Amino acid sequence: MRKTTFCGAVLAAALLLPLAAHSAEPVQHDSIFPPWQHGQNNDATERGLSFTVPEVDDLADFHGNVSDPKLVLYVGGNYFFAMAPLVAAFEQQHPEFKGRIYWETLPPGLLEKQLKAGGTVTSGNMTWTAKPDAYLAGLKKVQGLIDQGVLTGPAVPYVTNTLAIMVPAGNPGHVNGLSDLARPDLPLAMPNPEFEGIARQIEASLKKAGGDALATTVYKTKVADGSAVLTQIHHRQTPLFLMQGRAQAGVTWQSEAMFQEQIGNPITHVDIPSAQNTTAIYAGAEVKGAAHPEAARLWLSFIRSPTALSIFERYGFKPYTGAAPAN
Repeated sequence: MRKTTFCGAVLAAALLLPLAAHSAEPVQHDSIFPPWQHGQNNDATERGLSFTVPEVDDLADFHGNVSDPKLVLYVGGNYFFAMAPLVAAFEQQHPEFKGRIYWETLPPGLLEKQLKAGGTVTSGNMTWTAKPDAYLAGLKKVQGLIDQGVLTGPAVPYVTNTLAIMVPAGNPGHVNGLSDLARPDLPLAMPNPEFEGIARQIEASLKKAGGDALATTVYKTKVADGSAVLTQIHHRQTPLFLMQGRAQAGVTWQSEAMFQEQIGNPITHVDIPSAQNTTAIYAGAEVKGAAHPEAARLWLSFIRSPTALSIFERYGFKPYTGAAPAN
């Protein structure tokens, strides 16, 4: 079950055309395609007909049964890989939710648009509605939606994360640090600033490493000349592009690189020094007018519990202590 949606494949193909002159012959085999967790992120107990086709029919960022859930979560996709064990642990504590949790792991900006569209989303030829009970993303994004009256405060922060440079195994581009990303011969896959919150942290780190000139080169000059492509769902596209030979580096959360390494994909990472790195705080809040407000509160309580934090720590997240700066 390692496939992506047809529309995602077409979009990826369109985005990657400019990189042809910079990349090696693309690798084409099904094992590199997401999702990478063999159905673990599907909470449905009755799955019926199993119909998935690599690169054609699969909804990698939509999980569970949308028919009659008891809890609907919009989760910024930066930790899609942690959701299966988190949901399993939550259901152990609250067995009444077994098989009745539906969640999405799109970029926070896209989840915000879906939320403001009444929970309706279209992928390919399918349209459905899943109104969220809780929204989880970066603390700044969550607080902004509370201020707008979209979410009900207070915001609940729970973990922090830092950046890393994801590269193919063996680091064929010989990337040693952020300054290398300016090299014209190094094809990049970079998160889109329009709706991927991580881009703000990346730009801050690029400026720490090389001033405005480095940030401009990576996010403007290289995008314009085709040696950098902006992703649309960075937490899945970056490692996929690297494994396909279409890019040789991309900045992601360190947790995403750790996940890829843990599951055995040919991915590694280059650490970013703390003086150049940027810390993100993840938080959540109840959605105003949620259909299941008590369930939302149970999840928000669980997400910062020792049980949940121990799961996050497997991927390099750190518990929020109030000491990290809110970027």
